[in-house]
Amino acid sequence: MKGRKMLPQKIEVRGARVHNLKNIDIDIPLHQFVAISGLSGSGKSSLAHGILYEEGSRRYLEALSTYTRRRLKTGAKAKVTSVKHIPSALALRQRPSIPSERATVGTMSELFNVIRLIFSRLGCPLCPNGHRLTPDLAISEAMSRSGEELGKITCPTCGVAFYAFSAEDFAFNSMGACQTCQGTGKVRQLDESKLIADETLSLTDGAIASWRLPGRNFMAYVAERAGVRIDVPYKELSAKEKDFVLNGSKKKYTVDFKSSTGRVFHDFQALYENAKDAVLDSVKTSKSERSQKKLAEFFHYSTCPTCHGTRLRPELLTQLTGGLNIAQVSALTLGELKAWKKQVLATLPPTMQTLGQALFTEFDDDLLPLLELGLDYLTLERNGNSLSTGELQRLQLARTLRTETTGVLYILDEPSIGLHPDNVKGLLHVLRELVAQGNSLVIVDHNVEIIKAADYLIEIGPGSGALGGQIIGKGTPAQLAQEKASLIGPYLNGTAKLLARTPKEKATEKISLTVHEHYNLADVEVTLNVGQLTTVTGFSGAGKTSLILDSLVPALKAKAKGQALPTYVTKLETTLKDVVSVDATPIGKNTRSTVATYTTLMDDLRKLFASQKSAKEKGYTASFFSYNNKQGACERCGGTGVVNLDIQYLPDMEQVCPQCQGERYQDKIKAIKWRGYSIVDLLALDVAQALEVFQELPHFKRELELLAEVGLGYLHLGESTPSLSGGEAQRLKLVKHLRKKQKHTLFVFDEPTIGLHPLDVKVLVTVMQRLLDQGATIITITHDLDLIVNADQILDMGPKGGKNGGHVIVNGTLKEVLAKNKGITTKYLKKYCQEFGIAD
Repeated sequence: MKGRKMLPQKIEVRGARVHNLKNIDIDIPLHQFVAISGLSGSGKSSLAHGILYEEGSRRYLEALSTYTRRRLKTGAKAKVTSVKHIPSALALRQRPSIPSERATVGTMSELFNVIRLIFSRLGCPLCPNGHRLTPDLAISEAMSRSGEELGKITCPTCGVAFYAFSAEDFAFNSMGACQTCQGTGKVRQLDESKLIADETLSLTDGAIASWRLPGRNFMAYVAERAGVRIDVPYKELSAKEKDFVLNGSKKKYTVDFKSSTGRVFHDFQALYENAKDAVLDSVKTSKSERSQKKLAEFFHYSTCPTCHGTRLRPELLTQLTGGLNIAQVSALTLGELKAWKKQVLATLPPTMQTLGQALFTEFDDDLLPLLELGLDYLTLERNGNSLSTGELQRLQLARTLRTETTGVLYILDEPSIGLHPDNVKGLLHVLRELVAQGNSLVIVDHNVEIIKAADYLIEIGPGSGALGGQIIGKGTPAQLAQEKASLIGPYLNGTAKLLARTPKEKATEKISLTVHEHYNLADVEVTLNVGQLTTVTGFSGAGKTSLILDSLVPALKAKAKGQALPTYVTKLETTLKDVVSVDATPIGKNTRSTVATYTTLMDDLRKLFASQKSAKEKGYTASFFSYNNKQGACERCGGTGVVNLDIQYLPDMEQVCPQCQGERYQDKIKAIKWRGYSIVDLLALDVAQALEVFQELPHFKRELELLAEVGLGYLHLGESTPSLSGGEAQRLKLVKHLRKKQKHTLFVFDEPTIGLHPLDVKVLVTVMQRLLDQGATIITITHDLDLIVNADQILDMGPKGGKNGGHVIVNGTLKEVLAKNKGITTKYLKKYCQEFGIAD
């Protein structure tokens, strides 16, 4: 015990200057659950990820060999004077990467690996003559052999020798893959209905959608050489002409045609590609993600006719374990697997109970964290790329807990994303387990229940951007609840004012939607208010996404284009004509995308500087004032403002460009001034500062006022958009929609409060009110109680997730929902309203 007292009990951070952190000093307790709170852009992630994670992971990796470090991505040293007593660090990001089509819940959780082992050791194989074997140690022993004897067993009924299936045989990403679909469960087929863009157009006017692909714009003229009329509507072509357009053979024709640039090609030997080949050949040669996404629109995916979606070779399904084949087990929800476990153990003879218990101990270790995190409704076969952000993060968290590490600093970014209030208890149990295993835990989160449960709370602020970056509070949550300067305090002690608008009780117009047999929705009919704010709530997997994003949104888009509704949408009645989906995904992919380039500000700035007398004298057009064009961009960094240095066996280092000092432009461009400002000076201003500068220029002023109104007044005009938080990116996307009337437009928000402090949620609600004032209709899919109480209509799905969901529990105003008192969501909503005094 004496030696233990000498161990460090806190991480000592001194002089932290990452991003907007203002040279802060902070001690962070070790071996405890620490929460960090603050407004969007206040500096929370700068402390958690920019310092704790970067320094914790970098120092650990520096202890490895040079050979190993070269093959791992290591970060640069954080801008901090010193960090003492920091453990090796692991981070779970707010936005996990999207898994491939080959990933499933079973493979991502690693539970399927154990199930494959269970099937190979405890299963009931079928011999070639159709005799079913019972579980036996001889089978397990055969799986332990090597060479040709591996898995070789003898049927006790007919005496035939054969090979039982091994764990590797049951892997659909390896030996067990169906030969038709290669283990994906789906086959891709060209959708011929997508090849014809508009049959009322002629071929020269663009009737063939696939001939609009790069390099095919002259194909109509090739078809003309083959005798096809190209100046009449496609629908008036003869059957022979249409067949040539769709199926004509590849053959060279001599044609004259004019390119898009105006250049004329005479006697050009053009190879004809019919409408189908234009797509299929493009797929073979296309490399960019953007073009592949475009090409995917020409295909539809159907269930593999050989494996029927199981991904496995059909013969593998002859082996049973607990009365089920491995595809049937994969179709079970995680919550149903416990019953299957009992079923398997009941079938085992006494001699195999020890082996069975050992395998199912591994099984339970993988399964229990998933259940505690509220993922019981997911099936093992569920595609990983169909999961929500919150579900992906909880899968990561469950796998982390399974590793049973000690002495690690875990840094989690918004682990409550996509989590129903009823699942918070399970999440907190998992978090406590991490600490109990001897680890330290730092969480950036805005969920009040999670913050209340922390051992220690650090609050950063007081504002965002340049107005943040300071420690405004530290201590236990109970202590900060009593601090007058604390922004989160009123939400901890129940004195906060939650309403940011006055919800309406009546709507004059409705959306009527019916969905038949889509995932867990079976003949679900709902009415949604037009011109109001509706929140769709319920457990993860209750059917919210299926109802809104998978049904209403595509149906509304199809109706607007005059196309057929999705087959599972049997009814849609609405006057709405447009739909806009707003999510929290990053804007842009690199530093070239900035706040100014995303809005109209950059174009306006370029025109402004090009109109200056000194610019005109030198012949500088607007293109000279873009750092993406070589006329104005710094020659050394190409307009990025940074250069990357390869330091051999050390990590690559990113450094401010020594030529332009990070300002992106050539000196000659910086020399052009408007009212004493260069374009670099203006891009360095934040929105609030720029508003003062551009007071007399209405177009600039209007755009800047919109940015300020959505709570982004602290962002710099030249700030990189990929670095923005999810909430910041979401509000920036809304700016362009605030410029015009939205009477017939539906805005759909999926978990819009991700990364938002409760005070930021109030700002978001005021922005939504601006859209409503312009005639918009808003539907949000959310678990956030702060947002729900501000809604005009609440549609709760449930009662739980997966097979236990898919029903409308309650649909009405806040007052009506509380009065009906139905469903789990209502229970938490009622408690929350009572706590903050906004309803009986």
